[in-house]
Amino acid sequence: GLCLLVLRLFIGVHVFLVSCALPDSVLRRFIVRVMCSVLGLFVRQSDPRLRDGNIRVYIANHVTQFDHNVINLLTSCNTPALNGAPGFICWSRGFMELGVAGSRAELVESLKVYSSHRANPPLLLFPEEAATNGRAGLLRFSSWPFSILDVVQPVALQVQRPLITVSVADSSWISELLWTFFIPFTVYQVRWMPSVPRRAEEPSEDFALRVQELLAMELGVVSTRLTAADRREHMKRLRHTSPLPFAPGTCPAQLLAARPRVPSSLAGAAPEQARITAMAQRVKEVLPHVPLEVIRIDLAQTSCVDTTIANLLEGRVPFFPESEEPGTDLPAPSTSQAAAAFGIQDSVAVPSSKPATKQFAKSPMERHTSLQERKRALYDYARR
Repeated sequence: GLCLLVLRLFIGVHVFLVSCALPDSVLRRFIVRVMCSVLGLFVRQSDPRLRDGNIRVYIANHVTQFDHNVINLLTSCNTPALNGAPGFICWSRGFMELGVAGSRAELVESLKVYSSHRANPPLLLFPEEAATNGRAGLLRFSSWPFSILDVVQPVALQVQRPLITVSVADSSWISELLWTFFIPFTVYQVRWMPSVPRRAEEPSEDFALRVQELLAMELGVVSTRLTAADRREHMKRLRHTSPLPFAPGTCPAQLLAARPRVPSSLAGAAPEQARITAMAQRVKEVLPHVPLEVIRIDLAQTSCVDTTIANLLEGRVPFFPESEEPGTDLPAPSTSQAAAAFGIQDSVAVPSSKPATKQFAKSPMERHTSLQERKRALYDYARR
C-alpha cells in the first residue's frame, strides 16, 4: 500500500497536468480515464444511452468527495462550489466558482442564468449536501436544486473498495485521496436513470422527495428524512462524547464499578469538569433534594447519568437531603423513608415499614417487592 501510494502520487501529478492542459473533449476524458485506472480508479457506467443530451441538470447521490470528478470522466458537467473558500484548491478539485457568497436564493438565480446558456455544460448537483457511504440510506434532498429547471436526470452512484470502507464520516478529502491511492483499486458504478419532469403545479419540496424515492429504489436503500444538518449535529456529539472501551462479554456496570473513585475537584482538565457539571445538573433536575457535591463525586466514578440516579435512588450512595442538617454519620435513608421525610406521601400511603433492601436479594419475590416499593416511591415523588 505504501509503495502504491508513493508511486501514484507522482502519477497523480501527471494526471492533473494532463487534465489542465487538454481542452474539454471526448479525447481528454478518455485519456484521463485511462490514466485514472492506473491510480486505481475504475469507472463503469450502465446503459449510457439513457443519458439525455438535452438535460441541463443531473441529480446524484453523494458518496465520496470525488463524485463530480468521476462523473466528469463520462460526460461534461460542472458542480458549483458550495462550501469552502474559492481559490486554487477549489479550482484544482474540479469545482465551478460562481462568485456567489449570499443566500441560496441568489445561488439558484445564478444557476438559472448559467443553465439558460446552451453552450455551458450541464450542472451536476448533490441534493444530500453531505457525503455518506451509501449503504444504509439517502439523506433528505434539499429543494433548491429542483428550483433551477423543471426536468432533471437522476444518476445512481455506488462505490466499492476492498479492505477499507468508503467515505468514513468526518474525514477530509485529502485523507480520502490518500486512502484511494493506498488501496489497490476503487470501483465507481454509475447508472443513468430516465429523466424526471416536474408535475403540474408541483412544489420543489415534493419534486425533490419524488426524485429521492426513485434514487433510493434504484440503489436499494432507505429514503430517510435526516438532513445534512442532522448529520453534522450527530458528528458533533460523537466528537464530544468519549466512548467507553467495552470488551466482549463485559458488562458496562462492571467497567463503571472498576473505575477509581476520584472526586470531581481532582478531575483534571477543564473540559472534563464542564462535562461532569453538565451531567450533575441533569441529575439535579431529577433528584433536587440530593446535594450537588454528592452527585458530582458519584459522576466522577460512573460518568453516567442513569447509573448515578440509580445509585442515589437505591441507597448505594449515602447523602443527607439539603433541607436537613447532618447530625451523625448515618447511612442515607431508603427511597421510601426519604420520600416520607419530604412529605410527599400525604395522599398515597407507601409502606415505609419495609424499606428497600441495600443488597441484591436472593429470592425473586423479595426483589420484586423491593422493585415495587421503589416504583411507588418514584410515582409519589413525580406526582408531588
